Amino acid sequence: MSYLVLARKYRPRNFAEMVGQGHVVQALGNALSTGRLHHAYLFTGTRGVGKTTVSRILAKSLNCQGPDGQGGITSTPCGVCQACTDIDAGRFVDYTELDAASNRGVDEVQALLEQAVYKPVQGRFKVFMIDEVHMLTGHAFNAMLKTLEEPPDYLKFVLATTDPQKVPVTVLSRCLQFNLRPMAPQTIFDHLEQVLGAEQVAFDKPSLHLLARAARGSMRDALSLSDQAIAFGGGQLSEATVRQMLGSVDSAYVFALVEALAASLGRKVVEIVESLRVQGLNPASALEEMASVLHRMAVYQAMGDAAKGDSADPMEAEVARLAAVLPADETQLLYSICLHGRGDLGLAPDEYAALTMVLLRLLAFKPGDAPLQSGAQAAEKKSLKSAPELARGADFGADDRQAAAPTPAPVPALRSPLPLADKVPPGQLLAVHDQDVRHGADIDQGKDAQVSQPSQAPSQSQPAEKSTAVHRVVGVPMRVQQESRLDQTQSSAAAGFVESEHGAFWHATVQALVQSQAVNALARELALQSQLIGRDEDQWILRVESESLNQAGSRDRLSQALQDAGFAVALAVEVGRVSDSPARRNASASAERQQAAERIIHSNPLVQTWMRDFGAKIVPGSIRPL
Repeated sequence: MSYLVLARKYRPRNFAEMVGQGHVVQALGNALSTGRLHHAYLFTGTRGVGKTTVSRILAKSLNCQGPDGQGGITSTPCGVCQACTDIDAGRFVDYTELDAASNRGVDEVQALLEQAVYKPVQGRFKVFMIDEVHMLTGHAFNAMLKTLEEPPDYLKFVLATTDPQKVPVTVLSRCLQFNLRPMAPQTIFDHLEQVLGAEQVAFDKPSLHLLARAARGSMRDALSLSDQAIAFGGGQLSEATVRQMLGSVDSAYVFALVEALAASLGRKVVEIVESLRVQGLNPASALEEMASVLHRMAVYQAMGDAAKGDSADPMEAEVARLAAVLPADETQLLYSICLHGRGDLGLAPDEYAALTMVLLRLLAFKPGDAPLQSGAQAAEKKSLKSAPELARGADFGADDRQAAAPTPAPVPALRSPLPLADKVPPGQLLAVHDQDVRHGADIDQGKDAQVSQPSQAPSQSQPAEKSTAVHRVVGVPMRVQQESRLDQTQSSAAAGFVESEHGAFWHATVQALVQSQAVNALARELALQSQLIGRDEDQWILRVESESLNQAGSRDRLSQALQDAGFAVALAVEVGRVSDSPARRNASASAERQQAAERIIHSNPLVQTWMRDFGAKIVPGSIRPL
């Protein structure tokens, strides 16, 4: 006797046996019970969620004759009459299934529609089921539009597709559309329990959980994987054999990785990844399992004891323990790194090396801790002055700034002395902060800032208490950001600007022409890049640096624009050095606005605090004036 696979043997034969698609079952059941039947249905959804199954059950509901042969349209087909058994066996003459993936041309669709003129031979309705309808050609869709819109009373269309975006809107508007959703892992788990119980196959629950997650919402995939697991396990299912078959990573490895990351043990992380390599376990599965565990940890951290699930689950206690070990912010960061790291696996030449880099990324960006440093960087940090030396009046000069510049992390000894807040009266804290900000701004501008020594006498122009607060200020080195290309271009253009006699007049005139769009293209460039050397009543002399701008057509168009603006003059253009052109003036004004905007950001107390306490950097080119 031939073996029938589980996916076909346990295909639902009525709406009551359908699982995970209650919204579709309810709508179709009510429509069949009340007789409000549409002539065309469209079922969409991913593979293995029940599109073809719903189509066959709907065909049986429309043609069921009942056990006594007197039945009518029903939402609960009997399954024993000739129509129901023939549809299940695939030999019902009035139910036609067309695979549009292999019959996608207009000829095949026309051949199907030619049968529509004939009334049902055996059943109550003719049902045309077109699977993967999005594969039809444009001409095939056009050929079926008229029949699909106004079919005979005895004809029903059922369309199924995994990609409804490719179905023309003219077809969508003629159908009732039902979206069959991917099934939840728990739904698949419960159904697998029933199926394996009916098959009398021994299993454990962890193995079914693995199969339910591996199915990705498809019940057919879950049953096919169960068939494979039964054969692989010799007639029974166990967690170890299913993990080996799927290449899944054991949760013990995931727990060990999370614990090593929480303790910042980079060597342990590398050793665990190497053990995964030796056993040939899938790196993508490792990140997937870790993301699942981190999700449960985050929920536990947010909800506490209310997040506890099945007490019999051995993973529950371990998840609760790790949720208390790993801080909530690191849990969120590691979860995000795992999600984004799955895309890096395919880009790397070695997936295990990519997995190692993804996991070590948390240690490099761990919140609240300094990043991993090389031996040279650690020795360089030791050579810097400590905070007490700076507080005693040590000069943070050019040598120290040069040594601190290559260090990407903030120097712990140079942080603001926040613990002194309990020693300074509340009224004096603002003075400390303001002086600290001004001191940091001086260093940012390249000046050698010195900290007042406690032995110095307070200034007569300042109150004694404010002077005392000033003595407590510690120098903060500010990183000087490199200019962006746009800033460098503006600075170079502004550096050659020297105001001339007619520069302001020519700049105002050209700006008016540009804003009114009186000049464009080369004529506009000639006006912007030129300098007005002299002007008489009937002739103006311009100078440009590029010979390519000195063209007759450009001069004529610019002269005509000036005449239209009220300047009836002739233009003479010479080639030479330009120091005052409208373009240079615009660049100079833009550079000034840029510098003003950067000064505002650099002098902002909140920005200064971030740069001082957390080592924040201002991204070059990110500041733009409004």
